[in-house]
Amino acid sequence: MSFGNYNVPLPVNEPIFEYRPGCPERAKLKAEIRRQREEVVQIPLIIGGKEIFTEKKIKVVMPHKHSHVLAECSVAGEKELKDAVEASMAAKASWEDMPWEHRAAIFLKAAELASTKYRAKLNAATMNNQSKVAYQAEIDSACELIDFLRFNVYFADQIYREQPESIKGVWNRLVYRPLEGFVLAISPFNFTAIGLNLVASPAMVGNTVVWKPATTAVLSNYYVMQLLMEAGLPAGVINFVPSSGADVSRVVVSDIRLAGFHFTGSTEVFSDVWKHVGNHLKDYISYPRLVGETGGKNYVFAHASADVPAVSCALVRGAYEYQGQKCSAASRAYIPESMWPTLRPMLLSEIEKLKVGDVADFTNFMSAVIDKNSFNTIKSAIDNANAASDADVLCGGYDDSEGYFIEPTVILTDNKDYETMHTELFGPVLTVFVYPDNEFEKTLTECATSSKYALTGAIFSQDREVLASMEKVLMNSAGNFYINDKPTGAMVGQQPFGGARGSGTNDKAGSPLNLYRWISLKTVKESFVPPHDVNYPFMLEE
Repeated sequence: MSFGNYNVPLPVNEPIFEYRPGCPERAKLKAEIRRQREEVVQIPLIIGGKEIFTEKKIKVVMPHKHSHVLAECSVAGEKELKDAVEASMAAKASWEDMPWEHRAAIFLKAAELASTKYRAKLNAATMNNQSKVAYQAEIDSACELIDFLRFNVYFADQIYREQPESIKGVWNRLVYRPLEGFVLAISPFNFTAIGLNLVASPAMVGNTVVWKPATTAVLSNYYVMQLLMEAGLPAGVINFVPSSGADVSRVVVSDIRLAGFHFTGSTEVFSDVWKHVGNHLKDYISYPRLVGETGGKNYVFAHASADVPAVSCALVRGAYEYQGQKCSAASRAYIPESMWPTLRPMLLSEIEKLKVGDVADFTNFMSAVIDKNSFNTIKSAIDNANAASDADVLCGGYDDSEGYFIEPTVILTDNKDYETMHTELFGPVLTVFVYPDNEFEKTLTECATSSKYALTGAIFSQDREVLASMEKVLMNSAGNFYINDKPTGAMVGQQPFGGARGSGTNDKAGSPLNLYRWISLKTVKESFVPPHDVNYPFMLEE
């Protein structure tokens, strides 16, 4: 057997296409958007490399035009989920035995395909099915997806190089094994790249995976699966099974061979899975690794010394990009009383300029929220604020006659405990609390301690001593912390992403830390000349 120590390519973040008028990328993307709207894709399950169509199907629609069907997706039941687990286990031995350089090459090839052949396809599907405007799709289903592939290959290679010290006559080695069993991945609707990362990072280090994608993002996720297969992923390494959460919990989470759970979604779902695993811990072959990134109630906190236009820009971009449906989106703001008279008209003026509509119109800043349930939840919050004595809706509205449209909304409250200061809505709603300047420290402490979440947060000040004190008070309030910037837009390799408290296990996607969770290490000590004498020198007589 031949062998070499190979150096994987040094990764750099994928350049972002701007899609300016007249550029060829813009024309290609618009053509692909139109093409996808002219067909109805039949999406199968993919188990053991085989396409499987079931009688039970769901319609895949455009949130911004919910009467338009993009695809029909087969749904896995108990039999298909069991088959997916068995396919994962059947593929496990050959996959983990594949030389690392060949595993790595599959994902590096996938990155190249995503950067070229699949770029417009993935972006158009993310736009049509998940209602992302062109720029938001580009930074997700193109750039971040590609970055996850390239950087994780590099991170894994660096991990594999880590070895312990050895002394004379002894060779100490670390063997990096995949987990014993299979990994279940459940991905969300809001980032196509997250779906890729949830399955690719465990697979990259030798695990096999059962993947339940969000049914509201299943078209782009299906194309991700096609991308990986074209890159050379062997059958059964990742098994694509759109299905109900209840069936997955009953069939897959309960399987004694579950070795890991990779999740992005609601805090409630992750808590339920954690509880289920805990209640059945004695049944599993090993302790399942539970890795989750869940909810957030992310803040922007401004000090009186802050740059007001910068605060305004951060609030608009942080709260309303992708309709506030980013885990990191700004949804509560703490503004000093002395700043509010200047910030308020500036903020409302910027919001008034935002266009909302079909993603095919590239002049739109926002589009629709993901589905009827999301629309109704946000509508109810706006209605409640309109009726409340301690809240005032400064702008916003809604209309679901054609698409699930929520206008960018600002709720002003004089109650720091108002409902939307604490409840995650996952929509384009920003709640502003104006605090007296002389209560800065008190309000800062309330911001730090009042939320069950700790995902992202941003602070604004032009006073360095103030910034340092704010960061200290807010130390545990966010896993991703921003100084004089919006609390969104983490980049792979630059700002590893994840939060604590009710926001997840903080295992930092986009860094080596996440990959360690999918590895089970074995220490090997080899003695070249082992001792023959049982006795130790201290036992000798005087």
